[in-house]
Amino acid sequence: MVSAEASDPVDYRMSPLVVARFVGAYLILFAVLVLVGTLVVAAAGLGPDLLVVLLAVGLLGLLGLAWWLRTQVSVVRLTETGYRVRMVRGAGVTEARWSEVEDAVATQPQAVACVVFRLKDGRSTIIPVDLLAADKDDFARDVRDHLSRAAR
Repeated sequence: MVSAEASDPVDYRMSPLVVARFVGAYLILFAVLVLVGTLVVAAAGLGPDLLVVLLAVGLLGLLGLAWWLRTQVSVVRLTETGYRVRMVRGAGVTEARWSEVEDAVATQPQAVACVVFRLKDGRSTIIPVDLLAADKDDFARDVRDHLSRAAR
């Protein structure tokens, strides 16, 4: 989470465990690519320099992906006017104004701690708080504060 004044947006980043899952998937794909590259280099009789370049580019890609996911990707953004949710499969409504939100409740569907924004039109947004690199109570308090400021 990034600290903020009352009028600044608040971004909640991806949890380190979720970042590790993405990095793990990248490593699996990278290993398959290195295997295919090795087979191609061996079959074509090419020099091993191509493999070194492939490894260097792949490792730079790994570092870039990890940095981007950890520092640049905002999973939830709370602003004075509303919220936006990204990279959450099955979140429901991914963006709405606070004036559209009926209430926010904590729930645990399938034993996963979530905050649910229930909208006035019957739709909802589900945010699993374990995806966030923040304390779930702090997140819930921040949501409550944004809702109360919007109600004034």
